[in-house]
Amino acid sequence: MRTDTDTPWGSLPPREHLPVEVLDARAPTGVPVLDVTIPVHNEERDLESCVRRLHDHLARTFPYRFRITVADNASTDRTPAVAARLAASIPEVTAYRLEEKGRGRALRTVWSRSDSPVLAYMDVDLSTDLNALLPLVAPLISGHSDLAIGSRLARSSRVVRGPEREFISRAYNLILKSSLSARFSDAQCGFKAIRREVAERLLPMVEDTGWFFDTEMLVLAERAGLRIHEVPVDWVDDPDSRVHIVSTAVDDLKGVWRVGRALAVGALPLDRLARPFGDDPRDREIGGVPGGLARQLVGFCVVGALSTLFYLLLYSLFRTASGAQAANAAALLVSAVANTAANRRLTFGVRGRERAVRHQAQGLVVFAIGLALTSGSLAALDAASGNPAHGTELAVLISANLAATVLRFLLFRAWVFPDRRGGDERPTVRKDPNTQERSAR
Repeated sequence: MRTDTDTPWGSLPPREHLPVEVLDARAPTGVPVLDVTIPVHNEERDLESCVRRLHDHLARTFPYRFRITVADNASTDRTPAVAARLAASIPEVTAYRLEEKGRGRALRTVWSRSDSPVLAYMDVDLSTDLNALLPLVAPLISGHSDLAIGSRLARSSRVVRGPEREFISRAYNLILKSSLSARFSDAQCGFKAIRREVAERLLPMVEDTGWFFDTEMLVLAERAGLRIHEVPVDWVDDPDSRVHIVSTAVDDLKGVWRVGRALAVGALPLDRLARPFGDDPRDREIGGVPGGLARQLVGFCVVGALSTLFYLLLYSLFRTASGAQAANAAALLVSAVANTAANRRLTFGVRGRERAVRHQAQGLVVFAIGLALTSGSLAALDAASGNPAHGTELAVLISANLAATVLRFLLFRAWVFPDRRGGDERPTVRKDPNTQERSAR
């Protein structure tokens, strides 16, 4: 996976509405608010009608300056000549030529060079109804969202396509949801937009240069906590589509495996896509509660409940082959490693492999304290009753684990995963008395 060291570091700026001077369509010159890229390969027949139709729609309905960029990736027909002619005759159209094939490569190249604050793309067949274009980019202009996608699988979408493509599309999205825990509904609809400052950080992390580019970009954005806006679209299948379904499906499955493996081992620096403290409503202060405590408690309780069930299952399994003390130690050790890893990621938001070994070592110290509590409880029970029933053992262990859980949370929060932004460096959220807007200091 890409981890280019020249990618900008630090937090993304807070999402804000584009300034008025940028949006003023009456200004004689200026940067286009929207840059719509059309990636093409050997599309000499359809390119001109597509561009003219899109230009006419934007000129009539889009209230801001715009640009249409034809990204020709290694066409061998007259597509480059058609693109050049359109760029010469329509001021808002530009043409870009790449000598290598790949939709993802074309989008990354054009988007990386664009100066527009909002970047979009659509397929040359214009299967998606253009009336969805303004709803697609509006949340990006307003600062509400980071990315926007058209969805053919939303309930209110109106889609005309054959059963084969319908099945493939739904099966692919089911694979994404089950393997990568994706929450967006339609990865491959050729109708997407992104804010430029997000693209500058996100695109260097996307490795694919073909059809999987969209999926990889969305999965990484979602895992980083960026906001993805979905727009229901009206979509009519192009019967002359040149997408090779089998080879594309194989490449996509390879991409799913590659991205899933990278996410599992923490190989991607997704913290580069983080928003500053205070941009997320969940960062707001709660009176009398230290910052982040409420959310950490919820996450810790969920992880703790699952870990307890896992521990009891392991204990019952190990108890059939060993004594109570050995079964307890083994079950607690395995569940402790899993508990530390889950709390590290889900409760305290620590990603990547940095300090992972140290965190596990500290977690084992916490485990030893829990072992002392539970083992002491078992020893006391054995001394009191001699040969206690299995159900009694479980009841005592549950009580001992509740006490150990409270202590574990306190040690995790104060020692294993402390907030290292303490002192003067700790961000605080304050309210400006004039604007009533939240900002991060």
